[in-house]
Amino acid sequence: MPVPKRKRSRARKNKRFANKGLLVHAIVHCHNCQTPLKPHQACTGCGFYKGVKVVSTKADRITKRVEARKAEEQYQSQASAESTEQ
Repeated sequence: MPVPKRKRSRARKNKRFANKGLLVHAIVHCHNCQTPLKPHQACTGCGFYKGVKVVSTKADRITKRVEARKAEEQYQSQASAESTEQ
């Protein structure tokens, strides 16, 4: 079985780990909702990027779904009212 001929020095060993330092990332706040986020990223809270809505958020999808259900219920109630009149 191969065995190292000499011990690796601490300097040589530690050179491998010299570039593993953690970087501090910049944090900015969303102009619309003041949520902290990384620069040049769309806000996950409100979906805005540079003042323009670019992402559909979970809350948007829920409100759309509720409105669609209400419209469907109104349509069903009108259709049933028309069928009972005839």
